[in-house]
Order: sequence, then structure tokens, then C-alpha cells
Amino acid sequence: MRDKMMRFLQGRYGVDALSKCLLGIGLIAVILAGFFGGKAAGNILYILGWAAIIYCYFRIFSKNITKRYAENQKYLAKTYKLRSFFYKQKELMKQRKVYHIYKCPSCKQKIRIPRGKGKIEVRCPKCGTTFIKKS
Repeated sequence: MRDKMMRFLQGRYGVDALSKCLLGIGLIAVILAGFFGGKAAGNILYILGWAAIIYCYFRIFSKNITKRYAENQKYLAKTYKLRSFFYKQKELMKQRKVYHIYKCPSCKQKIRIPRGKGKIEVRCPKCGTTFIKKS
């Protein structure tokens, strides 16, 4: 059975970031449609959710690899700022375990100070302003 599936998927595009996003949006829309019941908004969400899921699987099983790749690159370009914002927030959360992160009062530059050093005088590397903070 595994060999048959491997042969079937050979030459197909496969899963990418846009497919994952479409699948997630589709599933969320179908679940939200269940909360609205038989109302018009629920029916529209249900149809749109299933359309997103079907398009997702169409993309996964497509043999037109160049077109699917171009669609994915366009999606990645459009969502770059949003994805990089969340990546930066994730990295900041990792650093907050070891460092305090302060902003310079004059130029708003973020400054990273090690935790557990008591009150220290911080000098901004960008503008040279000094201020006292607890680490």
C-alpha cells in the first residue's frame, strides 16, 4: 500500500506553506460554521471552508509544479512582514528568560541587559544616553 501511495505522489507538487494556510483557514471556517448553525453566515462559512480545503488538496496533488511554486512564492512574499513579526516576538520571548529588554528613553533603541546584576547604569549604544535600570 505504501508503494502505491509513493507512486501516486511521485511528480506531484506536495505540501507547502500556502497549502498549510489554506487547510487551516478551511478547517477554522468549517468549525465556525458549526457554531452559527443553519444561518446564512454559517452556510457561507461552511461553503468557503470546504472550498479552501478542496483547493488545498488540489494544490497538493497538482502536477503543474511551476505554477504551484509561483503561487507559494507570491504568498510568502505577501506574508513576509507578518511572519517576520511573529518570528521576532518568539525570539524576544526566548531572550526574556535570560535578559531584560529596555528601550532607551531618548531614541527608543531596544537594549538587552543580563538579569540578576542589580541596579546598573545603562548606556545606549546608538545615542549615548545613560540611564539607571534594575536588571
